[in-house]
Amino acid sequence: MASKKKEPMTAKPSAAKAAAKPGAAPAPAAVAAPKAAEPKAAPKAAAAAPAVAAPKADVAAVETEKTAHGFRRKLVGKVTSNKMDKTVTVEVIRNSPDPVYKKYVRARERYKAHDETNQYKIGDRVEIQEHRPISRDKRWLVTKLISRAVEE
Repeated sequence: MASKKKEPMTAKPSAAKAAAKPGAAPAPAAVAAPKAAEPKAAPKAAAAAPAVAAPKADVAAVETEKTAHGFRRKLVGKVTSNKMDKTVTVEVIRNSPDPVYKKYVRARERYKAHDETNQYKIGDRVEIQEHRPISRDKRWLVTKLISRAVEE
C-alpha cells in the first residue's frame, strides 16, 4: 500500500475557499493588517505611559474634591442671635412672586449655623453653607463675613 502523507491544515486553503465565494471579503489581508500594527502600537503606548500616569493622579484628586461633598447650598443672611456657644442664628430673607397676584412676597427663614470662633455679632451679614448635622438643629456652617454691623 502506498503511504499517504497528511498535511496539516493551514489558514491559506480555507481563505482561498472563502475568497472563491462571491461577495466574501479576502481574509488574509484582514488578518495581516492587525499583526503589522501591533508592534508599532506597543512602543507608542510604552512611551506615552509615563506621561499619562501623572495626570491621572491629578484627575482623581479633582474628582474626589468635586464628589467629596456634592452640591452644597449657600445662602446670605443676617445674624439675629449669638447667645449660644459656637452657634449663631442667621435670618435669610427671600422675595418670591405670588403665583396668583404676581406680587412679591417676603419669606423669612432662620437657620442655626456653626461659628467655631464666636466671632460673628448681631447684625453682621454672613454667608452660610449646608453641612452635615452638627447638632440637633444645626446643619449650616458660617463660611464668610460679607459686612459688619453698623456700630453706633
